[in-house]
Amino acid sequence: MLTKSHRNPSEVDPRALGPVTPEEAALLTSLDLARLPRHVACIMDGNGRWAQRKHLPRAAGHRSGTQTARSTIETCARLKIEALSLYAFSVENWRRPKTETDFLMQLLREYLRQEMPLIQRNNIRMRFLGRSRELPAGVQHDMRDAEDKTAKNTGMVLCLALNYGGRAEIVDALNAILAERAAGGNREAVSEEELSRHLYTAGLPDPDLLIRSSGEMRLSNFLLWQIAYAEIFVTETLWPDFTRARLLEAFVEFQKRERRYGGIREGGPDAEVPARVAGR
Repeated sequence: MLTKSHRNPSEVDPRALGPVTPEEAALLTSLDLARLPRHVACIMDGNGRWAQRKHLPRAAGHRSGTQTARSTIETCARLKIEALSLYAFSVENWRRPKTETDFLMQLLREYLRQEMPLIQRNNIRMRFLGRSRELPAGVQHDMRDAEDKTAKNTGMVLCLALNYGGRAEIVDALNAILAERAAGGNREAVSEEELSRHLYTAGLPDPDLLIRSSGEMRLSNFLLWQIAYAEIFVTETLWPDFTRARLLEAFVEFQKRERRYGGIREGGPDAEVPARVAGR
């Protein structure tokens, strides 16, 4: 989406973050609080490697990663980010050992219950992205409960991508459109707008900023449609070590980017077409 942010800079008070480190304070002075991204997406990668480096079981890395998620969620909510999407479990993650996937499902249930006070305190509304019907019944119950409890909240929308795949999302959207067409006899061509309305993220702005931890240079099948014009920030930092300072650093880097959506900056160095090209 190319819509501008409706954030009122006077509503964003960095003091809401509470005590800050000297590094965080320096980063905050570099930020224009009126130009923060509307929608931030995070590929939370590196939990396993973090645990391995510390000679701990992978489960310890995943549990530590939930603490980073908590900090990221609360920081974004207090900075009035409109939406935050966290890639928690992909459709491909079922290929992992059953002991690990069972642990991740249990950790998710614990997280939803334990973090609800923080979610409510920060006026966060929860949504879930993915094929939820394929998740364990207990997980589905807790997801519905979290959505119901936060449905009237008016602050940041927190999207947890569970059993999610970008290609699967597009397929699901197209199948939903085909089902509607079959019922209504509509034979018009599918437009980008119509497909967007059937994605899991319907009603949300597309991500402005995609953050990937652990240094991997790939999208991992995450929000493939929505990140068409997102700025991408990759850090070598493993997710459990992704502190609030690293998040603020990503915002500072985001504001350095020139976002043209396929166009050119008026009066910029590339505004004029070279004569040898123009004459073709």
